[in-house]
Amino acid sequence: MSATLSIVATPIGNLEDITLRAMRILKEADLVLCEDTRVTKHLFDRHNISVPTMRHDAHSTPAQLERVFGMLEEGKHIALVSDAGTPGISDPGTHLVEKVRERFGDAITIEAIPGPSALTAALSISGVSLASFTFLGFLPQKKGRQTLFAEIAASERTVVFYESPHRILKTLEALHEYIPERNIGIARELTKVHEEYVSGTPENILAHFTKHPDAVRGEFVVIVEKR
Repeated sequence: MSATLSIVATPIGNLEDITLRAMRILKEADLVLCEDTRVTKHLFDRHNISVPTMRHDAHSTPAQLERVFGMLEEGKHIALVSDAGTPGISDPGTHLVEKVRERFGDAITIEAIPGPSALTAALSISGVSLASFTFLGFLPQKKGRQTLFAEIAASERTVVFYESPHRILKTLEALHEYIPERNIGIARELTKVHEEYVSGTPENILAHFTKHPDAVRGEFVVIVEKR
């Protein structure tokens, strides 16, 4: 079996942020699995990529997964992309890789095509000491949130997590409650026209976004400096 599953990182905003290797792999693939085919189409149109696509996300059915297995058994080359960034980092790509490894073991090649990630992009402009850090992905919407905030407050490492525009203000309120004096950084709209990085105490940043409600959009990377 000579099948290959390529895990391809794609831009987190600016469509120019894609590697030459990633473009070649996407053009060579027999099928590209997408978190949302409509989002991926914008990238393909920009770079003249015309390869069949199929949606693959957290709601994909067992029948869709079997179709992927079938193509791999035929020796096909399948690429996986998310809407933005590196598949598997806080998105359903992890599930596919897990299932493919369970089914085929070492019989097929699973390769990483590295590139953009909101996590590393935000950390690179933070100026925060990063000898070690803890990444939490997206915080749970309800159950377990307070426990995590307590753990963040007690952590002796820098803590990084993602947050949505719908919950960022409540998250800042919680951080103000648990770590009012700690310095935090917020990155949003990374690589886009309105890219912004703000830092300060949770109270100061909360005041900033309360004053500028139009800035509460896009996904946020939250960086909490260590104690």
